[in-house]
Amino acid sequence: MTTATVNDLLAKAAAYLPPDKQGLVREAYDFARAAHDGQARLSGEPYITHPLATALVLADLSLDASTLAAALLHDVIEDCGVPREVLAARFGEEVAALVDGVTKLSLVELRAGAEHARLGADRDGKRAAEQLHAQAESLRKMLLAMAQDIRVVLIKLADRLHNMRTLDAHPPERRVAIAQETLDIYAPLATRLGIWDLKWQLEDLAFRHIQPDEYHRIVRLLATKRDEREAYLKHVSGTLESALKQEGVKALVSGRPKHIYSVFRKAQKYAADGKDFDEIYDLYALRVIVDTQADCYHALGAIHTLWRPMPGQFDDYIANPKQNLYQSLHTTVMCEGATPLEAQVRTAEMHQFAEYGVAAHWRYKGVKGGSAKFEERMTWLRQLLEWQRDVSGAEEFMESVKTDLFPDQVFVYTPKGEIKELPVGATPLDFAYLVHTDLGHRCIGAKANGRIVPLDYQLQNGDTVGIMTSKLARGPSLDWLNPDLGYLKTNSGLHKVRQWFRRQERPANIERGRELLQRELRRLALHHTEAEVARILKYDAPEDLFDDIGNGNLGIGKVASRLTVLEEPELPGPPTKPVAAPTPSGVQVMGVGDLLTRIARCCSPLPGDQIVGYITRGAGVTIHKKDCLNIAHEDEPERIMPVTWGASKQLYPVSVRVTAWDRVGLLRDITNVVAGEGVNITSSTVETSPDRTALITLAVETNGIGQLRKLFTKLETIKGVTGIVRTDVATSVRR
Repeated sequence: MTTATVNDLLAKAAAYLPPDKQGLVREAYDFARAAHDGQARLSGEPYITHPLATALVLADLSLDASTLAAALLHDVIEDCGVPREVLAARFGEEVAALVDGVTKLSLVELRAGAEHARLGADRDGKRAAEQLHAQAESLRKMLLAMAQDIRVVLIKLADRLHNMRTLDAHPPERRVAIAQETLDIYAPLATRLGIWDLKWQLEDLAFRHIQPDEYHRIVRLLATKRDEREAYLKHVSGTLESALKQEGVKALVSGRPKHIYSVFRKAQKYAADGKDFDEIYDLYALRVIVDTQADCYHALGAIHTLWRPMPGQFDDYIANPKQNLYQSLHTTVMCEGATPLEAQVRTAEMHQFAEYGVAAHWRYKGVKGGSAKFEERMTWLRQLLEWQRDVSGAEEFMESVKTDLFPDQVFVYTPKGEIKELPVGATPLDFAYLVHTDLGHRCIGAKANGRIVPLDYQLQNGDTVGIMTSKLARGPSLDWLNPDLGYLKTNSGLHKVRQWFRRQERPANIERGRELLQRELRRLALHHTEAEVARILKYDAPEDLFDDIGNGNLGIGKVASRLTVLEEPELPGPPTKPVAAPTPSGVQVMGVGDLLTRIARCCSPLPGDQIVGYITRGAGVTIHKKDCLNIAHEDEPERIMPVTWGASKQLYPVSVRVTAWDRVGLLRDITNVVAGEGVNITSSTVETSPDRTALITLAVETNGIGQLRKLFTKLETIKGVTGIVRTDVATSVRR
């Protein structure tokens, strides 16, 4: 690859910068080259090639002279020890502030994606927690830098793009870590800022290092049909241009390039639906650039006249722009040869904003409406920062980034016709909290398109959403924080509910938390004392644990999951080297060869329960819960051995007892919920008492404690149900 020179940069800058501003860029380059003299990159190239390449990326986006100068100088404070004051005196306060902002972002680099850090916490709690904290703080700084001057983050994105282009100089593990960080944070950030030109490059480069085999497979698949695809697009482009000319619409029609990572994601989606690679709609795509907004719709009509539009494949982002202000018409038609073809129709200005996002502000600076568009683009950031100031904890912050900052989008309307954007999967409660915190707190029901819907209804594009409220200051329900119930999907909504409970009196929270914990222990038949639970979860006192549960800071589901995570039992005798032997019951016997195992009917353990094995004479190993009374006082401890749950997807029997007020349709409602959770009922008995209390015992087959917890949560929402517990009577294991 030919190395770029400063003359290349100056030539690009000359296309849009006045001569006096070009002098600032040249001066910044000379200063940076002298400062980095003698420094080299891992590739062996002179270090100045990196800031020069960063500036070239920004010149392609037509950024102003101060940004180009800051890009050339962005490493001189950190790597060369040049004081900020020197830069301010030489290049002005604006350039110095930009360089200083980039330097502060670089001091705490994001080390991995949020999901990777959270998984790492299970393996190495302290190290992963520190990693997650550093990552969250770095992203906070990036958001704040964006609010103060978006150009700081634009420089950082360009810096990351060149680093990705030269990533091969790093060792393999480091390459994957940097690439994953790019895919998790930087590419979505470019998307959120509307800079498509950077987004697709970052995604493709990251994908090449994270999944090299898949990357090259997609490249080969695209290459095998490149000539055929280009010939086809040339033909249909000519056909469309002729049709538009007859309609009196001046247009530029061109084939739209397909990017490797987007094709990979599309192929994954199609594979899940049982479709082939050849069926991907937008492998064949056209872009139509016209003069006016009216021409967009005129051109759309011409396209639909030429070829039949495919149902459900039309989006009007002109009337309903995305939150980053992206505007275009998208349609997919059945083109010649029964080939699906996607067409995007937009004006030249829409195209500039689509490709360059917020960076287009500098291209249109001084043009009527340009600054207004920029300010509108940044509204989402200011709203985000407003509520995130109170977010507690790095994990909660990073979750909010994943769901609220980089979402797939759904557009809904208020009753007054205002458009609101939410992540896909959002509910009426999410909508209520987006409109106003108090509206969410007072919500008692919702309507979509005039029809009453449950609060866990998933909003669809085009829904008109109305919120029914209570006149009393009742406050939110703690159930809204339960992920199994699905009332809230956005972290902004979850945060506002948590904040409400945190403001309540501590004694009330402690009492509420104690009741929730005791109920969970009872219904899952977990035999832990309150003090043991507090110790396991690393709380100094049970009251602190109760307070966190009661105020919503700690979900009861997380408590139950932690209590049921397997901990290898401590047994007397010297340790043995573990040798795992998978068995038909889904249990791995440790320290012994392949043995026959069976599940004890006395306690019916489930995956997630702490278990031990008991060697029986002539019948292999029987698997008991660790606290089963039948082995608690065993006289021959040498017959007790360590075992662990394997990866088998086997179903396990468990008995569930439901107490409810008897009514018509009760058993039907219960069995419908059980079936809806994918759980099989093998038998059931119903007893009723004179006071109309019904006792329903179900023998069900479940894949583990997690599914059982979710089933209990759903059963408790049934009208008339007053209690649910797990019992130790079950049928035989399904083989």
